[in-house]
Amino acid sequence: MADYLTMAVFGWYPYLCLTVFLVGSLIRFDREQYSWRSGSSQLLRRRQLMWGSNLFHVGILIIFAGHFFGLLVPIAVFDFIGIGHGTKQVMAIGIGGLAGIVCLVGLTMLIHRRLFDPRIRRTSSVGDIAILLLLYAQLILGLATIPVSMQHLDGNEMVKFMAWAQGILTLQPSAADHVADVSPVFRAHLFLGLTIFLVFPFTRLVHIWSAPVWYLGRQGYQIVRTNRASARMRSRVTARTVVE
Repeated sequence: MADYLTMAVFGWYPYLCLTVFLVGSLIRFDREQYSWRSGSSQLLRRRQLMWGSNLFHVGILIIFAGHFFGLLVPIAVFDFIGIGHGTKQVMAIGIGGLAGIVCLVGLTMLIHRRLFDPRIRRTSSVGDIAILLLLYAQLILGLATIPVSMQHLDGNEMVKFMAWAQGILTLQPSAADHVADVSPVFRAHLFLGLTIFLVFPFTRLVHIWSAPVWYLGRQGYQIVRTNRASARMRSRVTARTVVE
């Protein structure tokens, strides 16, 4: 029974999640382009939004990059450039832990703002709140893996996750075997991470696909109309009135 459950969750479930993730994103882009954005509430609690959003995005981008390259780059590449499994494990704990804390602080601010400001709460959908709480739970699970990882500084535990992720992408039937004996907190973290891919197309997270690469360097949030543009518009209206 345990072997069947492991195969179902870590052998078959990833393909369901990735299929829904890709196909669902394409269908939503094709049919619901007007919802292909993140809803804005920037006029309410603007400073809290600025700090929370920036901390969250900085942290989540570092975490995503670390997971993407850490799991999908072949082990032979790290061996070739001289990065041992233990060194990679320590880097993952240090950089990933710091980024996780930054992200958690930012997400806490965003959740507090959305739940405890009555005006923002009224304009928030169930999906908006649910996806934030889901990400929050995933971050907590990710940080909870650090004490366990500290007990495996030889990097062998990380090699198992790399073999699993690369086995899934290369369609290896035995990929789930690599994570069959890892700690329950890691298994919960993997399962919830896959579930986020599953619900991704049905949430506001789809705006990630159209996120500009210059996001972190921009001066502010969305500007509907600048004062200069408003002044030009008023002058045009005045001139037209005079002519008429």
